[in-house]
Amino acid sequence: MQDLIPLTAVVSIFVGLPWLILHYITKWKTAATLTSGDEALLEELYQLARRLDERMDTVERLVAADNPGFQPARIVHDSEADNQKLRELDRMFAEQGRTVK
Repeated sequence: MQDLIPLTAVVSIFVGLPWLILHYITKWKTAATLTSGDEALLEELYQLARRLDERMDTVERLVAADNPGFQPARIVHDSEADNQKLRELDRMFAEQGRTVK
């Protein structure tokens, strides 16, 4: 019985503890990544946002053509700050080898 305590301590320190640490490191790394389904959903949402932005621009142009005093409440069309974010997303898609429709 007395010989079992040091053996248990050595096994716990040199086998159990590293296994526990490596197990949770692996869980942490796999949980932080996007699945291919997540990436597809993000790309679909990005495309939808671009189409909706184009539609809003069209609606604003039509309303402005009918009402010269119309001031759009949203971001101005082709605003540099707005376009910079879209260019960053386009660049990220290009790095992944995807094309933006």
